[in-house]
Amino acid sequence: MIQIFPVEGVPIIQPGDDLADLLAAALRPLAPQAGDILVITSKVVSKAEGRFVNLREVEPSRRARELAEQTGKDPRLVEMILRESQAVSRAAPGVLITRHRLGFTSANAAIDHSNVGADQDKILLMPVDPDASAHRVSAGIAAQLGIDLPVVIADSHGRPHRLGTIGVAVGVAGLPGVEDWRGRPDLFGYQLQHTEIGLADMVASAATLLMGQAAEGVPAALVRGVTFSRRSGSAAEIIRPAHLDLYQ
Repeated sequence: MIQIFPVEGVPIIQPGDDLADLLAAALRPLAPQAGDILVITSKVVSKAEGRFVNLREVEPSRRARELAEQTGKDPRLVEMILRESQAVSRAAPGVLITRHRLGFTSANAAIDHSNVGADQDKILLMPVDPDASAHRVSAGIAAQLGIDLPVVIADSHGRPHRLGTIGVAVGVAGLPGVEDWRGRPDLFGYQLQHTEIGLADMVASAATLLMGQAAEGVPAALVRGVTFSRRSGSAAEIIRPAHLDLYQ
């Protein structure tokens, strides 16, 4: 049976905070077990890493002003979206979808306004390297608690052709991002031919049900009972290569 526990008692994260130390202290009452997975919101990782930007200090480029006119968005925000992106996928009134520098496709380059602060000109960027951040947190918790916890950093993304946002993995340490089930038998002995499981995304989405996306104040969750082959995977391995992307 899969169980998901809120990691409570984590203070509002400030730039420079040792996230691993704070999470380790909050995890102690839950007595983490071997095989548990820690899921953390990307927002608290970005806050600890000081990924804040004040839009009052941003000078929009000509391209940013053009896209701002096309989309109706703040040109300063558009400038930051472009800086965080490899390419623009779609631009329309109210919509700017880009291929992020980390490889995934998302609205507004996953730049966040919610739960950042009262200043509407303050935004929060994704962590520079979420996989590396996940490894640092996992190592820090191991040093504090003596248990090797896989870590998933989760963010909220939309999906092509489907309404609603879900939690997805943007950083992974200690478990597969994608688990290959090809060759496994089904109930009737048929060997799976094409099945690869988005393990880290499923864990992130399940934990997001508890962590929420608004005023819940739960920045992390401990997931127990997931069966997986232990290896050091990454979120980078989840990204579909451009030459295999049928929606390009």
